[in-house]
Amino acid sequence: MRRFVLGPLVLGSLVLGLILLGACTTHAPSSASWGNATVVKVTDGDTISVMVNGTNEKVRLIGIDTPETKKPDTPVQCFGPEASAFTASLLPVGTEVRLERDVEPRDKYGRLLAYVYLVADRTFVNLQIVRQGYARLLTIPPNVAHSDEFVVAARAAEADDIGLWAGCTG
Repeated sequence: MRRFVLGPLVLGSLVLGLILLGACTTHAPSSASWGNATVVKVTDGDTISVMVNGTNEKVRLIGIDTPETKKPDTPVQCFGPEASAFTASLLPVGTEVRLERDVEPRDKYGRLLAYVYLVADRTFVNLQIVRQGYARLLTIPPNVAHSDEFVVAARAAEADDIGLWAGCTG
């Protein structure tokens, strides 16, 4: 009887391949959650600061991109102040939110990446910002759990000519 033995390199490659295959075949968010948090500050239309588990964290809202207002060496973009004001109206300081993860937990700047929901009424903040025309889509795999919803909302906002779709050209 002949035995087939996998060397460490082959075995390691096989295991890594199976892990990657599993990561590529699922788009559902992790059941893990950052948990509930309290809004400390709205930085701009797609970035907030929260207090979560006793730690102040910057949070980048997944799937959306609002016009810039505070990016260094970048002029304030069309509809940026309005987008920031809209997000601030949804998330006043002290608001309780639930932060939900997707696949990648943080961006290259160390910010938490999250889908944000109001605890009070379960409003999906990321989606609401797109739906009201204050953001364009920003889909960065593997964080794509809600990308289909965002596409539908953005198309509707553009078709209805609301928010930045009405206010900005080009």
